[in-house]
Amino acid sequence: MRIPSLGALAAAVSLCALVATSAAVAQEDIAVQGEILDLTCYLHKGSKGRRHRACAEMCAEKGLPIGVLTEKDEVFLLIEDHDNPGPYAAAVKLAGQDAAIKGKKYAKGGVTAIMVLEAAQP
Repeated sequence: MRIPSLGALAAAVSLCALVATSAAVAQEDIAVQGEILDLTCYLHKGSKGRRHRACAEMCAEKGLPIGVLTEKDEVFLLIEDHDNPGPYAAAVKLAGQDAAIKGKKYAKGGVTAIMVLEAAQP
């Protein structure tokens, strides 16, 4: 039985670490429509809808994470394109309202997100 050298073992461990920490790659362009949620209240209490709008606006303005809840009950985390923050800022202003979101879909570690490239009322 051959025992791997210490150098080969170190290289294998380094390769595994590199693969495990690699950045997510955009999977596809996506367009969805639904309610812009403040994810803190939605995940913690199930809060959504017209009655929760003022709180959603306040939480979004504080910088808490936002998402979009589609008619199919899918929830996508919304993330900002640091090179083009305007569309994400527009989504923040729509917290608690229905919106049409276009962007790039990312999935990593069980989280599915949309990098917002367009946000508007439908």
